[in-house]
Amino acid sequence: MLQNDLPTPQWQLSERARKLTSSAIRELLKITERPEVISFAGGLPSPAAFPVEEIRTAADRILRDSPTAALQYSATEGYMPLREWVAARHSTPGAPIDPSQVLITTGSQQALELLGKVLIDTGSRVLVETPTYLGALQSFSLYEPEFVSLPTDDHGLVPEALTATLTQCARLLYAQPNFQNPTGRRLPLERRQALAALAMRSSFPVIEDDPYGALCYRGEPLPTLLSMAPQHVVHLGSFSKILAPGLRVGYIIAPAGLHFKLVQAKQATDLHTPSLNQQIVHEVVRNGFLDNHIPKVRSMYRAQCDAMLAALERDMPKSVTWNQPEGGMFIWLQLPPGIDSTELLAAALKENVAFVPGGPFYATPASAADSSRTLRLSFVTVPAEKIAVGIERLGKLLAARL
Repeated sequence: MLQNDLPTPQWQLSERARKLTSSAIRELLKITERPEVISFAGGLPSPAAFPVEEIRTAADRILRDSPTAALQYSATEGYMPLREWVAARHSTPGAPIDPSQVLITTGSQQALELLGKVLIDTGSRVLVETPTYLGALQSFSLYEPEFVSLPTDDHGLVPEALTATLTQCARLLYAQPNFQNPTGRRLPLERRQALAALAMRSSFPVIEDDPYGALCYRGEPLPTLLSMAPQHVVHLGSFSKILAPGLRVGYIIAPAGLHFKLVQAKQATDLHTPSLNQQIVHEVVRNGFLDNHIPKVRSMYRAQCDAMLAALERDMPKSVTWNQPEGGMFIWLQLPPGIDSTELLAAALKENVAFVPGGPFYATPASAADSSRTLRLSFVTVPAEKIAVGIERLGKLLAARL
């Protein structure tokens, strides 16, 4: 009898494991791996933006000059030169960051999981945007919180709507102020100031997740919440969107007390982020490489964003609306009444076009009332000529349903 023919053991799973669900996006990506599919689904950076030669050179130098340290166990907190670089990068005259506040994580997704582990109990109130990042919902859901969907508009979170009743007994507020996933919204300066002020008078931290902040195409960069309220904001960053996601290097900047608990939680998770990967990242960035590399990535993504905006303007029915992102990787579509984005996806896949329906990005049933009429498009991995073809196909499918 072959091993695969043996009966599967019926082991008892934990209650938590039985409640686990798969990411709708990760499952969809399995379909979009087919070469004929024009995929606007994945939130993946473009491989054309990967600095392959710089990473290869860095890895060669490290393995030649200091292989033992790169291949050995290391400190949970992370590679100190990289922590120092992160601290310097985020320090401002009014809010200096000490390397002791920096924890290197295995991608910023691990940062979300660690925060859930140390801040959330069963039934804890967790405040999120409407809609919000699916990966955060997945990480936090493991700890069985009560999600509270916060009021938003076309400019993002509405701070004046965050009443004492709405935020009462919250454990954390999770937000993406820069080019949010999925909507591409950027929080204006006045709202950042109001949210930072809320953080300073609240009994819970504001989690500022900022994987897209460097990808600004239009307008001036805006200050981080961390720079406005450094002892009340936990800042998450990543090298995935500006170097390469396969390195899985991210970081948390947190006040001392929370930082210590995050370190303890990470010790129980993976001991430390891979030493070699951390050293490669530091070797690449330490001499100012990003100052030249990031503008090139911005230029590439801006061109693809403009190509998608032009295609939408040309091929979408007038009753479909969308945002005009100032940066990031996403465009958020609102469909007219009577059209369901999940049903539209099924038809689109038959035409070899993929996108992500909006529903999974909503934390609560009440906040998801109109989610069936929303969808997310990502433009950064698709060449301009394929963007045009894919949007034309989507436009025809929508027109046929009106």
